[in-house]
Amino acid sequence: MVQTVISDGATTGISTARDQYLKAFRWMLLARLLDEKFASLYRGGKIHGGVFLGRGQEALSVSVGQSLRKGDVFAPLIRDAAGRLAFGETVLDAVRTYLGSPLGPMRARDGNVHRGKPREGYLPMISHLGAMISVVNGTLLARRYKGLAGAVGAACIGEGATSTGAFHEALNQAAIEKLPLVLVVANNQYAYSTPASRQLACHSLADRADAYGVEGHTVDGTDLAACLRVLEDAVNQARSGRGPQLVVAGLLRLCGHGEHDDASYVDPKLKASPLGRDCLKVAEDFLRQKNWATDRMLETWRHEAVSKIEDAVATVQREAGPDPYKENWCALACTHLAETHQAMTNE
Repeated sequence: MVQTVISDGATTGISTARDQYLKAFRWMLLARLLDEKFASLYRGGKIHGGVFLGRGQEALSVSVGQSLRKGDVFAPLIRDAAGRLAFGETVLDAVRTYLGSPLGPMRARDGNVHRGKPREGYLPMISHLGAMISVVNGTLLARRYKGLAGAVGAACIGEGATSTGAFHEALNQAAIEKLPLVLVVANNQYAYSTPASRQLACHSLADRADAYGVEGHTVDGTDLAACLRVLEDAVNQARSGRGPQLVVAGLLRLCGHGEHDDASYVDPKLKASPLGRDCLKVAEDFLRQKNWATDRMLETWRHEAVSKIEDAVATVQREAGPDPYKENWCALACTHLAETHQAMTNE
């Protein structure tokens, strides 16, 4: 009987791991294809402002969004399309924001990376340079003061943001208050074009966890299975009252800082190193190795993702653009605009 229980438990564990992996992979694939569509629209002059791709960072990003649950708080980075989708953002909302539709969550009022739904715990980004850590802290403190327990807050930054005062002050505050914060650092080796070797003297960014009295974790950001395990563990520890968790992932940004940047400054040796692996390709190979997916299944998922994206783009391109002369320039949080927006999105 004991052997049967152990066997059943192992089988259930493998099944759960497989389901989580497959779910995460499909979010990654959708995010990659959505990014590629935005890049194409940008080059065609259909998107104004910057377009910042998450190519090479999807495994880490999706693991953050998928590890969270309803009621948690998420402050994504500019390259966190996969995490945004896993946390609940729709393709239609993303496309509406990029193309400036007034039916989008930001009502065509802000740049495409500054989008979110605060009431749902999805925070619009102020800046990727560490500013959102303190915003997540404040949200978690507000919930504590209201007597609301069980929520975790995740904030994503790049290694460059760890050199800012905002990072140090906010991490120190979170440590002192023992907030359930999961701070995720995507060490993609370049702060725009500045290599990590020119901005960091410490051996590992995870070493900074000890300095602030928080728990540190490191992970291979190109390995989806590893990212899922580490982020789930960090979120669970934060949720169980063990205070802030600092997660540092090693990877390489497989594109320029934005679509305006050719990334010619990236060291070819880094591209050829394990850091330069494409996490999506690594995940595909893993699925084949485990016999969790066939080539036909992969192609079907790709086709479904492309169809979803193209349908969303076609829908938004038929929508009227914003009319500044008819716009009520009150805060989006006011009752009148909130109710109007809800009515329009329900049509």
